[in-house]
Amino acid sequence: MASIIDVSRRGVLLGAAALAACAPRAKSPGAGVTLRVGTYKGGVQNLLPAAGLADTPYKVAYSEFAGGNLITEAISARAIDIGSMSEIPPIFAAGKAPLLRLAAVQRADVNSQVVLVPDGSAIRTGADLKGRRVGFVKATTSHYFLIRLLAESRLTFADIQPVALSPQDGLAAFGRGAIDAWVIYGVQGNIARARLNARVLTTGLGRLSGNFVHAALSEALDDAARRAAIVDYLGRLQKAYQWGEANAETWAAAQSKATGVPAEIYLQQHKERSGPTQLGPVTEEAIASQQQVADTFAKAGVIPAAVDVRPLWTTTLDADLKSISFLQ
Repeated sequence: MASIIDVSRRGVLLGAAALAACAPRAKSPGAGVTLRVGTYKGGVQNLLPAAGLADTPYKVAYSEFAGGNLITEAISARAIDIGSMSEIPPIFAAGKAPLLRLAAVQRADVNSQVVLVPDGSAIRTGADLKGRRVGFVKATTSHYFLIRLLAESRLTFADIQPVALSPQDGLAAFGRGAIDAWVIYGVQGNIARARLNARVLTTGLGRLSGNFVHAALSEALDDAARRAAIVDYLGRLQKAYQWGEANAETWAAAQSKATGVPAEIYLQQHKERSGPTQLGPVTEEAIASQQQVADTFAKAGVIPAAVDVRPLWTTTLDADLKSISFLQ
């Protein structure tokens, strides 16, 4: 026969089990949500699966865009919840994009941002660009890089023949000799080096911040479930970047499969990078960096007037992002 103490203990355990069964279970982050992500060809939609991090507790709907400016427009149109870009495209939305918020900072390579010239070119310095046909991508890091490089030699756009081109058109123009120099970023520059024997005049190191931003729809940040999905997504992204650092050949093979660009070109980009890709919270340094770019563009007449970039930023996710950040 059980003792009074045994019966009491059994009753407590049974009662606790009943309460546990009735208690609401913790939901996975963003459960039931479809997170709409703006990306690029060969972007996160390939990186996360390659890193084994695509098993999200929420659905992800990817939309591919040709540039960060289009991602800012898609956010402002409520078409996507989050997307990444350099610090530059949001500048053009400052003061007229109340739905767009810069919620996270990503530090990335600047050595893949280059000024290329033909191998036999007489151009050896930034000063030698005077009077030359120089290709660049308007309203991007390429544009800002060119302004900075010219300023080092006390030159402006009035001293060169600027030719605004998309990356694809720039590659074609460079290949047929229609431009004397080309300011470009990412894999297109590596393709020109590999296929056209282009020479690197200089890189963005010391001229570009390397800051990229994750812009989010403000309404998504205000929604608890979508915000939880965004935080989980950014955490997975940081882990995926770490995986890519440790598994460069597998990463390059995945990129090559997605884009058709030879894996060797991605491996070269990885080898020459200025530093690892790292994702973290908003910082005052990042805001100041973007403001410097905005001021430079205003002075050069790229934008019609000076703008204050601070209203674009939000620290809503900072507490969550600090737990996944490795930024120093």
